[in-house]
Amino acid sequence: MGTVVFGSHSAQPRALKVEQGDTTIPLWAGAVPDAQPSAGPEIKSVTGVEDLVAGKPTTFIENVSLPTMTVYTPKGKNTSVAVLVFPGGGYNALYIDIEGTEVCDWLTPKGVTCIVVKYRVPHSGPQWHKECHCHVMPKIPAALQDAQRAMSLTRFHAADWHIDPHKIGVLGFSAGGHLVAAVSTHFTERQYAAVDAADEESSRPDFAVAIYPGHLSWAHNSLELNPDIKNHISAQTSPTFLLQNENDPVDSVYDSLSYFAALQQANVPVELHSYATGGHAFGLRRTKEAATEWPQLVERWLVSIGMISK
Repeated sequence: MGTVVFGSHSAQPRALKVEQGDTTIPLWAGAVPDAQPSAGPEIKSVTGVEDLVAGKPTTFIENVSLPTMTVYTPKGKNTSVAVLVFPGGGYNALYIDIEGTEVCDWLTPKGVTCIVVKYRVPHSGPQWHKECHCHVMPKIPAALQDAQRAMSLTRFHAADWHIDPHKIGVLGFSAGGHLVAAVSTHFTERQYAAVDAADEESSRPDFAVAIYPGHLSWAHNSLELNPDIKNHISAQTSPTFLLQNENDPVDSVYDSLSYFAALQQANVPVELHSYATGGHAFGLRRTKEAATEWPQLVERWLVSIGMISK
């Protein structure tokens, strides 16, 4: 894996050529904004035999304090479309393969540039608060800062990476699905002070895909949307694809239903798929559940909104 470093905090981001393969890029040119004391060194772990998905373990990362983005270039024909991927993990960890790199195994053969964003965790997004029985936003929205920066950097380097700057989307799972909604709605105001020319580029995604998202409804089994998302929805919010299962034991189907209803009311193009069964945290791994066929649904949806051709 190649690594490209920007240089000093005040330097302009230079042109970054991405060749076939993958290149990892630090999100921030210098100091990470609002950096907090690390809970410990970054740790990569693998789940045990009791937590296999489709017969395989999954890899997760904890204590991310230096966020990065890893760019995977298309294999074969380049559609000029790009997708930034936000792995899930409850804003406490990042399930980096099943909800990250495995997305690129699907997208790059389709001619889509795939960019896995390793955003800061833990405690970088909303957490469940027992006293109010609701989701409470963190004092520092570190994950959203990283997501906005990743979108702007991708748009800044669109020509270098052979990407259409008007065909850059986001895809996330669980907490990463919430981050998809957050970056799709919080694009009129940057959550950090601009650091270089890349931050002059818009952080608004051109399309958004949220798979079993969490943290969206204000309370459990409630159609009331989290105010931090609700108060920022407009007709300019990114066209959105949602998928969630009714027997999801982690994030209720109401997370998707509340966001779906709010987007409809704002006249934002939105498509929702809800299955009776299928559970949570399956990523792109096929099982007997119909919900795991969602990549084909997304491909058809991207055709319908004019992002890719048949």
